[in-house]
Amino acid sequence: MSVHFHKGDLADGIDFGEAVAVDTETQGLSLVRDQLCVVQLSAGDGEAHVVQMNRGSYECPNLKRLLADPGIEKILHFARFDVAMIRKYLGITLAPVFCTKIASKLTRTYTDRHGLKDVTRELLGVELSKQQQSSDWGAPELSDAQLAYAASDVLHLHALRAKQTETLIREGRLDLARACFDFLPVRAELDLLGWDETDIFAHS
Repeated sequence: MSVHFHKGDLADGIDFGEAVAVDTETQGLSLVRDQLCVVQLSAGDGEAHVVQMNRGSYECPNLKRLLADPGIEKILHFARFDVAMIRKYLGITLAPVFCTKIASKLTRTYTDRHGLKDVTRELLGVELSKQQQSSDWGAPELSDAQLAYAASDVLHLHALRAKQTETLIREGRLDLARACFDFLPVRAELDLLGWDETDIFAHS
């Protein structure tokens, strides 16, 4: 594993190919209260790029250009949250998207354990550490442990997408998954506008 740290913006000229794994680290899990602190990315080549945001300005043209590119698929786990955070702080609508958590729920129907650690362990035989998940991502300086944790969350998403796509095809659910992925920007917008706890499709 190789981790490249970037302060404020992604370095220019990095080629992520046709799909980039994306994750975010925030000060908490509230779209209203908590700020975007870190965006991490990987081309699935064993290298991760960790971008620490300049909070308050979020001027990062290289990162925004990459994330806004409609020709590059963005692979995320629980994309609903990351899509909303990136929409709020970077003004970018992530599309197209592949969400490995949605894919897990559509294929691993024999379990209710769909966290990244559980999915990666079962499908890839890789054990992820979550020790830094609740650390202070708003700190001025990130620790080596934080950087390693951030990197680990994106390094395996390409492999998960490949495995899950095979199963989605086998089960005849790939089109359904794609429809769910395409809806994520709308779901994120509803979350940002205050409908995060309301099922608007429910009868009551």
